[in-house]
This record gives sequence, C-alpha cells and structure tokens, in this order.
Amino acid sequence: MVNVAKRDQSASLFGRTYQSPFGIAPMGICALTAYRGDLMLSRAAADAGIPMVLSSSSLIRLEDVAEQAPGTWFQSYLPRGEQEAAGLFQRLRDSRYEVLVITVDSAVVPNRENNLRNGFKTPLRPNLSLLYQGVTHPRWACGTFLRTLLRHGMPYFENASDKRGAPLIARDVTRDFSGREHLDWDTLKFVRKQWTGPLVLKGILDPEDARKASAAGVDGIIVSNHGGRQLDHTVAPLQVLPEIADAARNMTVMADSGFRRGTDVLKALALGAQFVFVGRPFNYAAALAGYDGVAHAIALLRAEIHADMGLLGINRLQELNPARLRPGLVRSAFQAS
Repeated sequence: MVNVAKRDQSASLFGRTYQSPFGIAPMGICALTAYRGDLMLSRAAADAGIPMVLSSSSLIRLEDVAEQAPGTWFQSYLPRGEQEAAGLFQRLRDSRYEVLVITVDSAVVPNRENNLRNGFKTPLRPNLSLLYQGVTHPRWACGTFLRTLLRHGMPYFENASDKRGAPLIARDVTRDFSGREHLDWDTLKFVRKQWTGPLVLKGILDPEDARKASAAGVDGIIVSNHGGRQLDHTVAPLQVLPEIADAARNMTVMADSGFRRGTDVLKALALGAQFVFVGRPFNYAAALAGYDGVAHAIALLRAEIHADMGLLGINRLQELNPARLRPGLVRSAFQAS
C-alpha cells in the first residue's frame, strides 16, 4: 500500500510547467468543424494550463490566437522557399510564439481513400453535394459556417506562409503542397539558424532520425505516425518509444497518434515519453460545445490520469518506468523495428 494523497501530474517542457502531461495536437481547419475552433481550443488549453499546437493549416490568423491564448505553440510544414519561411518565422516572433514544431512525415500527399470517397478536399468546391450537406446539417450550417461568413467573412488558410493563402471555398483554386518535398536535414540547418527558440520535429519513428535530430540541435521530438492517416501499416508510436527515447539523448521526447484515455498517456510516459498530445477528441468536443466542450474534455482526461496514478500507487509522473508495464509489452516495444 502507498499513500497517494499528494498526487501531482504536472510536467515541465522547455522551461514551462504545465498542469498535466498532455496537450492539444495540431489539427487543420478546426474553424470549419467548430465556430472559431482554433480560438476555442487554444483558450481552453491556456486556461487549463496545458499547451495547444496551432496548425499551419488553420483558418484563424496566428496573431489572433496568440493574443487570446499566449503560450500557444505553432506547427509548420514549412513554405517552399526560404524567403517565405523566414517571413513566417518573423510573424511568429512578432506574436511571441515560443515553440516551433516542424512536421516531417508529410513530404507528399497521402492516398486518403475516405476523403476521396466523401469528395473532401480543400479548398472546398461549391457544388450540389456541398449544398446538400449544409442543408441537412442546419446546426452546423447556421451555427458555424454562416455565422463565420457573416461575422468574419470567407475563411482563408492564414498561416501556411508569410502571407494569406487560399480561401476555404473556391471553384478554381488549388492548394500547392509540392513545396514539402524539399524538406531534408540541410533545410533543418536553415530553420535552426532562423529560429532560436525551442525547435521540435514531429513525425519521428526511427531511432536514427532521433540521433540526427539531436546532432542538428533540435530541442524536442514528437514520436508520431500522423494519427495513422499517412502510410498504412506504419508502426505505432508506443512500439518504438523506448528505442527512440534511448537515442534522443538530451532532447525532450513527446508522442501523439491514437491517445484517448488516461492509461494511454501513462503507458507512453512509462515507455520514455515526457509528454503526450491528443487531437481529434478535443476537436469533437469543440464541434459539440465550443470552449465549454474542450474544457470538459480536458477535465475528463485530467481526472482519469489523477485516478490512474492513485491506482498505480504513484504520486509523481517521474515514478513511471517500464517496470510498471507487463514484461511482454515492454519486450515487444524494445524489439520493434
């Protein structure tokens, strides 16, 4: 038996202490699924004392998010040219963003069959199918889409570069993703020179990449398979976490993709992660109930972790280690390739 009356689930990253070991992962077009979605997510996260990562595919200007939720992180795929990237970094500095996350697992557009089947692509094309979806979903059409148009005008992809990108709805405009193909370790050298704050790489699944990132001066990595939406049969983050944590040296190791429960978070921490990011559940909460929905979802996950720590007999997250897991799981994680 252990006295667990003084449990503390706080975690420190890059000089800041957060109230829980999880944050909100970057998600694109959240303002399409929830009214002012990026603001609802970032404000709820800031008020709860956890980080939120603003996606470069967001529809609300990064300056507006930073004003309402200081401490928000920013995720980028990097613009094609160095001039555009430098301009984006200057926008981030001017708005006092501290942590920059570069996603490295999206060099090309994947074959997302569900999107093809549903006819979903951005910018949205005005057609009868889109009209039908709006008419048959009046709560969303009026409460989110029309409300946004009337109050703020047509949404644009605001944060992919140093200037405004494509509109959300357009008949003849195509978003250009080709610039992502250039990203390599030489590109990272340019980023490291431009960005003096904490730099994080998202999408690491190979210990060798973790070693290269450490040698390149990266401050942290997010072990991620992009929610399983990029390449089928990709290894799960939990399977490679121990190896990557061992190779990461002095970097901060984080994880995302598929985390839903408090026990999921604690498993990752036991296998070597220092922090976990959760995405879609918080987006669903924002779509359902805006700020209050996100705040409630954060409270639910926080309460689960608090209870799970007590049931495990620990008071601090630092007490987690592979010995807390069944040996079979630990062995399979270390043997994963």
